[in-house]
Amino acid sequence: MELSPTSIPIPIHPDAPGWFRDALAVEFEDRFVDLAGARIHYLAWGRPGRRGLVFVHGGGAVAHWWTHIAARFAGDFRVLAIDLSGHGDSEHRETYALDTWTEEVMAVTADGGVKDPPVVVGHSMGGFVTIATASRFGDELAGVIICDSPVTKPDPEIGSFQLREAFGRPRTYPSVEDALAHFRTVPPQEHYLDYVMDHVGRRSLKAVDGGFQWKFDRRIFEQFSSGTMRSIALPYLSTVRCRLALLRSEFGLVTPDIGAFMYEAMGRVAPVIEIPEAGHHAMLDQPVVLLTAIRSLLGDWEHSEPIGVPVTS
Repeated sequence: MELSPTSIPIPIHPDAPGWFRDALAVEFEDRFVDLAGARIHYLAWGRPGRRGLVFVHGGGAVAHWWTHIAARFAGDFRVLAIDLSGHGDSEHRETYALDTWTEEVMAVTADGGVKDPPVVVGHSMGGFVTIATASRFGDELAGVIICDSPVTKPDPEIGSFQLREAFGRPRTYPSVEDALAHFRTVPPQEHYLDYVMDHVGRRSLKAVDGGFQWKFDRRIFEQFSSGTMRSIALPYLSTVRCRLALLRSEFGLVTPDIGAFMYEAMGRVAPVIEIPEAGHHAMLDQPVVLLTAIRSLLGDWEHSEPIGVPVTS
């Protein structure tokens, strides 16, 4: 493990409300752990030795997409948010594999100072990583929460790469402001909160010769362009060995039919909960509702026993 002050001051959008400003004001650490030849970056909030809560971002995103959600739990948890290899401030690999990403999640958990098995929260592609983590390492987890990850459909980030709509060749922007003006999510959605988009956009950029680029490695999407994340994640869904809940965005990619399919595949014991008025990226348009849903699940799990899965001691 290595500590490194990689974070730089990021201006806050003038329209940001108090709760958002308070979340960004919570102190965090930039930390690193080495795994399989790559240096993996993650964020950490809260006092070490507490129960753990780990956040996993989607394809093309970074750990800081979770900051305004994750930091709100710092008073009760040791909270971690990973940059998967090929994303954010983690190193890139020659090839990427779902199992390697699951091992990165577990390495961060082991390094991050959590007490007892943690709960892992994953969004979109990060939800597929989280499902696989729960299948492979479920005995070491207290539970997982999946946010709008449509296991029965191709992953939206990868499908978009095939269409050359989003993750094509790197583009260099002359300024941060120009990059932010071109910031788009995949898939797009009808509503965003400007102050959230401004923050996650700034955190997703890196300085390069001649300007700024987005941090993710395009080779991830080149590698998976011949297949889909569905074909990789689906076999893990019925073999999850810990508690699991699915948060389905009302206007996201997990339609009611897909939610019903996943409910059956998960053995009819995992709740499927709709986030009202949310697009696929609920942390960008309905973060308070998403925060409340996660907090409610954690509160329930703390005082109840799981049905149909092993109880983690």
